[in-house]
Amino acid sequence: MVKKLIKSIFGDPNEGKLKRYRQKVEEINALEPQLQKESDEQLRQRSLKLREKHQAGTPLDDLLVEAFALVREASRRTIGLRHFDVQLIGGMVLHEGNIAEMRTGEGKTLVATLPLYLNSLTGRGSHLVTPNDYLSKVGLQQMGPIYHFLGVSSGVIQSSAQQRGSFLYDPDFHSNDERYENLRPVTRKDAYNADVTYGTNNEFGFDYLRDHMVRDLREKVQRGHYFGIVDEVDNILIDEARTPLIISGTASAPSDLYQLFAKIVKPLKPSSDASVENEEPDGDYVLDQRTKGVYLTEQGVEKVERAFKTSGRMVGDNLYSPDNADVIPYLDNALRANVAYEIDRDYIVDEGGQVVIVDEFTGRLMHGRRFSEGLHQAIEAKENVEVQRENVTLGTITFQNYFRMYEKLAGMTGTAMTSLAEFRQIYNLDVVAIPTHRPVIREDNQDVIYMTEAAKFNAVVEDIRERQQQGQPILVGTVAIETSEHLSKLLKKAGIEHTVLNAKQHFREANIIAQAGRPGAVTIATNMAGRGVDILLGGNPEGMARADLQSQGLDLTQLEPE
Repeated sequence: MVKKLIKSIFGDPNEGKLKRYRQKVEEINALEPQLQKESDEQLRQRSLKLREKHQAGTPLDDLLVEAFALVREASRRTIGLRHFDVQLIGGMVLHEGNIAEMRTGEGKTLVATLPLYLNSLTGRGSHLVTPNDYLSKVGLQQMGPIYHFLGVSSGVIQSSAQQRGSFLYDPDFHSNDERYENLRPVTRKDAYNADVTYGTNNEFGFDYLRDHMVRDLREKVQRGHYFGIVDEVDNILIDEARTPLIISGTASAPSDLYQLFAKIVKPLKPSSDASVENEEPDGDYVLDQRTKGVYLTEQGVEKVERAFKTSGRMVGDNLYSPDNADVIPYLDNALRANVAYEIDRDYIVDEGGQVVIVDEFTGRLMHGRRFSEGLHQAIEAKENVEVQRENVTLGTITFQNYFRMYEKLAGMTGTAMTSLAEFRQIYNLDVVAIPTHRPVIREDNQDVIYMTEAAKFNAVVEDIRERQQQGQPILVGTVAIETSEHLSKLLKKAGIEHTVLNAKQHFREANIIAQAGRPGAVTIATNMAGRGVDILLGGNPEGMARADLQSQGLDLTQLEPE
């Protein structure tokens, strides 16, 4: 109410910001007919001259109109997509180091090509930061032709082994693995030396930490932090801001106390919610769902003391005496592992008996990452798999501190206005809401609340059945792997054909996404498919054809036209 009153008196401040950009859009549009008449080579020469002009001292702002017009024309010729006027505005917002709030489906990936190209003219590198490897890789494969056409090199870093997980876009390179088509393997340093580099927030941060551990400066891979665009910026800079990236080394062999306390805490009983609210817990422990902290009640302490004494490892009669101080961390981790961390929600155990973390924000497996301070070992003991060596922290940094190192930082998301105050206070970033290209016709329905979980799932199954019979494609979002698999069982029981996309099926992700928009398709997904994933209504014919040929054992590289 107050906001509406202020707008009625002073006008919409966002509209005032947009007016400034619309004049530039008119200048870009005025240049378009001339560029459409020029040959490919003439456009490349224009791109080369822009770089030379900047090196001679011309500010990037003075080159913006021609640079954006060039990118638009290059995009039209190479990938068949022409930037809309509102997308040009989004590109200007990003170039100025602000956050562009763009609705779902408005083409953030295409918008990013505009400021990434313009800032690449400095020769200092432009970075596009995405929430996961899949979006980084596919983003470069889709947009790489634009950069290549304009004589700009582009690369991507992936979370696989450091030297094997780096690629440059090369239209003449054909991979034996169709997922990496046109991506030529290079060193990590080569990928960073490209004019434009795509990658995840995790990989950019970890490479920074690794660079501070090298003994020879020639081994460093990053060359600085000039311009960065963060996709899904609210997720990375707000939700995960305080998440520490930790590089660790192995320490001494693991203690058998992990297995001992895993057995001791297993029989303990939880306290009821009502008893906790009345501050008279009736169980052996109390769990804080928000912090995942667990503490023992008096009766819980007594049970643990009895079991620990029986093992012959306890000193004296008091578990919390100074003589037993060194074992308390093992107990605390065993409690957290047993109570606060669940298999198929927080982690999985793979076929090789490895505990693999599931990223709570993206729903993806985090291979090679481990919980710190003994928690991972406690989970391994809980799951009765081999307990790995403990770790010693060698380097750490939070996302907040890492991204504040960029000289110019920008971001894109569909939901930034709700975090406007934090963006301004912490990162000095302003938010501009970009208008949609066409009026929004999507219907947003009210939430429906059910008395029981069983009633909720029954209603979901019936809703899916009705919509599938009408030929509608259906995407069902779930919060965890176990929820997606539970719903999958219910759908199987109901005879409803469907596909599941969660961290366990990550290797089939591209194929699942390609088919999710087909008429009547039902896709059950965790938050893997929640951010930045484009599902094409009607399906993706090329992707489905490739998947079918691959399932027949055909080598796709041999089927490409000459």
